[in-house]
Amino acid sequence: MLKFIKHNLEGIDGVEIYPIISLLLFFIVFVTMIVFVFKLPKRSIDEVSQLPLDNDNNKEFNHE
Repeated sequence: MLKFIKHNLEGIDGVEIYPIISLLLFFIVFVTMIVFVFKLPKRSIDEVSQLPLDNDNNKEFNHE
């Protein structure tokens, strides 16, 4: 299967830059999310972590 893809991609000029761009994009998004998570205030994390256990919010959800 890879032979067929590799054969077709060899004829395209400049195709070798796409894996590098993909890796850089993934790395930038991953590092951004790590920084965002570590900068969150502890109070905000505690508040969100208690949401599934909070019984004071008895809201009805209508999923029609």
